[in-house]
Amino acid sequence: MSYRLSFRGALHGALRTASVVTLLVALAGCRTQQEVPEDPNRPTDGPALVRLGPDDPKPDVGAAFARKSFYLDRSTNESIGWFQKPSAQTWFPFLNQGTKEQVCTYEQAAASVVAFRELLQNAPSAEEFTSKFNEMFEVWQSVGYNQKRDVRFTGYFSPTFKADRSPSERFKYPLYRRPDNLLSDPKSGQPLGRRMPDGSTAPWPSRVEIESSGMFKGTELVWLESPLDAYIVQVNGSAKLIMPDESVMYVGYAGKTDGEYVGLGQSFMDAGILKKSELSLAAIRRYGKAHPDEVQTLINRNNSFVFFKEYAPGAWPAGSIGTRVNEDASIATDKTIFPRGGLVMVDTLANTYKGGMVEYKNFMLDQDTGGAIRAAGRADLYMGAGAPAELLAGGQYATGKMYYFFLKPEFVAQYPLPSAQKRAASTNSGG
Repeated sequence: MSYRLSFRGALHGALRTASVVTLLVALAGCRTQQEVPEDPNRPTDGPALVRLGPDDPKPDVGAAFARKSFYLDRSTNESIGWFQKPSAQTWFPFLNQGTKEQVCTYEQAAASVVAFRELLQNAPSAEEFTSKFNEMFEVWQSVGYNQKRDVRFTGYFSPTFKADRSPSERFKYPLYRRPDNLLSDPKSGQPLGRRMPDGSTAPWPSRVEIESSGMFKGTELVWLESPLDAYIVQVNGSAKLIMPDESVMYVGYAGKTDGEYVGLGQSFMDAGILKKSELSLAAIRRYGKAHPDEVQTLINRNNSFVFFKEYAPGAWPAGSIGTRVNEDASIATDKTIFPRGGLVMVDTLANTYKGGMVEYKNFMLDQDTGGAIRAAGRADLYMGAGAPAELLAGGQYATGKMYYFFLKPEFVAQYPLPSAQKRAASTNSGG
């Protein structure tokens, strides 16, 4: 799972990258001019997906096909690899929340991604792609957060920090490995508390108690330059760390305590330090340098404490289903109400490096989730790694539509999963 920064609260997961809008109304730069009375974060009652009929307006899949990229191909291969794992079958058949209406079977979901990859690679034009795609696929739409089925799209990214594997006067703020007594649901990964010496289960203590007691001393994974840096990585759930010798270490989410999450951006607003329109990761960092004790007090309001592990470069950053997420091609949604690993299309606006918004009709793969992404009206777009991605994620705040696609039953048998051996060969040759 990822643990990210987003425009509203923080996400978490095997990656949990920084949706810069959550560190801010969980830590990042917010675009808040378009206020609406509806709440995209409100829990979804009833089914999260509605199947479109033959007379319903269809998404412009031709426009999404026209902007296909290397990252989409790679993300599609990642999902195919996930479907090849026996554990993937445990998440299907996928049923609509509340009604228990079947949305898709495992075979249908897996074949959908295989068929999409074939169409993506072989369709000679957007017109032929659209014709074939509409013939083969069912369309389901997110119910969103209002009667117009609107979804709020924010962005997240993977930050870069300087760090060291050993403590020093410069690097003295640690990230910790997962403790042996951390209890999580074996299927969903949700925290369940801590196992006590007598075998009972108890809640984890607060952030202040954890850090002041030194209870994790000896389990440090790496050290960073400031408590704010370490906290940002915790909220983000993933980071690229540059060592003093210029070597690189990749870290990602390995679990978290069951404490309540409180966004630092929200705490800044509650304290009257920054207005909503002033929130940005840069603004929080500037204030943190001038008032470190004050910021630490606000950080301590967040009792969700995150643990980490080191990742191999090729496996980082990893999303909640265990696949590598790809910029412009991976999306984070609420996995309790949406099916994982499958094909999604978003129709919204996207932030640019110049700060303006452009039309964004794009295919993506649903490969991640997060603590702030807990409703049908919310989704997080992965923007990539480093400072350029931070700029994009920090301004990503737009409303749009979200669609899921599944092969019609009569086409499923034509698109079996490739063997793992064939897929590996294809991936190694650049497929």
